[in-house]
Parts: sequence; C-alpha cells; structure tokens
Amino acid sequence: MKNIRILGVILLVFVSMAMPALSQNETTPNATTAPTVTATTAAPTTAAPTATAAVTQGKFRVGPSITLRPVTEVIEANQDGIVELFMNNPSLNDVTLTVDAQVKVPSGIHVYGESFGQGAGAGVVAGTFSVPPGTSRIITVTVKADKSARLGSHTLSFTGLYWPGDDKDHYQPLSLTYSVTVKEPSKVVPDEPKTTATEAPKSQIPGFASYWGYLVY
Repeated sequence: MKNIRILGVILLVFVSMAMPALSQNETTPNATTAPTVTATTAAPTTAAPTATAAVTQGKFRVGPSITLRPVTEVIEANQDGIVELFMNNPSLNDVTLTVDAQVKVPSGIHVYGESFGQGAGAGVVAGTFSVPPGTSRIITVTVKADKSARLGSHTLSFTGLYWPGDDKDHYQPLSLTYSVTVKEPSKVVPDEPKTTATEAPKSQIPGFASYWGYLVY
C-alpha cells in the first residue's frame, strides 16, 4: 500500500511537470496573426508652379491720353499762336508710348515745335515722340502767319498714329484739331517765301515777244 502511494505521488509530479509544456504547444483556434505593417516612404511630389499673370509685352494696360491744349489762339504782328501737344503714358503700363503726329496747315500758316520737321507734302510737318511709362511730355507748337495768309479763322489738323513700344501692329489713330485766328501777319516768319521782282509779262503767242508794249518777231 505504501508503494502504491509513492507511485501515485511520482505520477502526479510527472503529470504536473508535463502540463506546462503541453499548454505551450497548443494554439488558440480563434487567434489571428496581426498583419505586418511595412513602412513605405512616399515619393516626393513636385508642387505645381503658381500661375502668375504675365505682363503682355506690346500692349497698354491703360490707354494713354493725347490732347491739344490751346494757349494762344490769336495771331498778330507781335503775338504768335501757341498750342501744346500733351501726351501722358500712365505708370500702370510697362511699354513706351510712341506717337507719330502730322500737322496739316493752311496756306500762309507755319508751325514750329520740338522734333517737328517738314513732312511728305506741302503744308505738312511731322514728328515722332516717345513717352516712357509713368511720364508725360509736352510739345509746344508755335503758329505764325506770313503775308500771304488769309485774315480770319484757320483750322490746323493734328493727325497720325500711336502704338505701344515697337509693336506697330497695335496702332491707334490720332485725330485732333486746333483753330487759330489771324488778325495780322506775324512780324517774323523764319521760312517765309521770298518775293521776287515782277518780270515783264510775256506773250502767250509762240514766236512773239513783248518789247515796250509792241509785238515784235
């Protein structure tokens, strides 16, 4: 009997030692393996360029102003007619204002001004002017009348074109007028035509000439 008890104790000890090993080998049927998270480095992205309003070369943001400002509208012996050609290019623009102006004058009327020169036709003077952005320019035009000018009112026509910078494809027409009244010829006219001595009238009949009032061959 004593041997049986000893054998039972030994068996119990053996079983108690084997149980932990068996529990470690058992798997829980409902247990799920946690997914392995692999850290990935995102590819660097290039930011889209910010759209900026590009300045359009060769165009005005704001239209320039070109006007005539009369100063003196009466011509007398000691007083000339004076008119100002005023050109303004707003600072909001990025291009130079170019003005090509022509002044057409009636017979006997003469005009003088900075950068104005003889035009293509008789009675026409022309000039080309540049006005940078944010500036103004004034061209003073002096008007004189020679002895052949008709007394009374005369109209001067300022015509031409203007455009932005060197872009002549975007030109705009220019048309202005200025009236002046001639009361008497100007005392000094630099380019007044010289008068020549009156020649004896010639016969209009071929083969004849005038000599002391008689017709001779």
